[in-house]
Amino acid sequence: MTRDSQEITVHVARFVHQRGPVFCASMPCATETFNGCGTNEAGDKYRLVSFLLDRLVAMEGPLWKYCHSTNGAAFPIQVVRDPLGRPHLLLGEDRGPAISFSEGGGKVWAALSGDESDIGIDVAGTDEFNRKYPFHRVFHVQELQHALRLADGNLEKASAMLWSIKEAVVKALGCAFHLVYPRQIYIYPSIGDDGGYTFPVGLSGNALVRFPIAAGRSLWVLSLPQKKMWLSIALLDRRPTYHG
Repeated sequence: MTRDSQEITVHVARFVHQRGPVFCASMPCATETFNGCGTNEAGDKYRLVSFLLDRLVAMEGPLWKYCHSTNGAAFPIQVVRDPLGRPHLLLGEDRGPAISFSEGGGKVWAALSGDESDIGIDVAGTDEFNRKYPFHRVFHVQELQHALRLADGNLEKASAMLWSIKEAVVKALGCAFHLVYPRQIYIYPSIGDDGGYTFPVGLSGNALVRFPIAAGRSLWVLSLPQKKMWLSIALLDRRPTYHG
């Protein structure tokens, strides 16, 4: 984790299955309202994207090593959205790496994929989940029991983790919860605990029919604890899965 002079905090992470790297950054909202960031949200996101692209280019990754500069006029940066609200990054006229955004804890967050994978990011606070929350309509019993073990029995903390995972997944799919219901996402037990947890995730029902690419557990989510929040980043590997 590093921090620059403009209070941008950067994380670089690799998943246990060697996809990535993933670049994640956050910065305080320029202005904050009662329900999120204020009117300069687009400017905050542009700064985060520019910063993350510079980090990606500096690593000379296989996809983006030919982009010598993301600041010059040769590669103007645009963030556009499709009809379902999914953000897409354009570098000039070319499609850039997958990008995703979230807001929480007075910050705006961005995640950038370092390979061909689609990406989704979400942060969820523990204060969003009180005892009246409809847990049975959102979480499976088995995944909630596993999350409770990871969260030392704290129901609010476990729920924030699970919700951030599911939200990150639908962002990686590009549909939010327009086409997928929370219980059509199943979170398998975590792998590893080096400062965070990596979860294989599967789809069921109509969600799997709509997104057959997610079969074979090609969906992975990295979850990291924050102050009274969980940060989750989902990667969807769109390469074909072969079984031999």
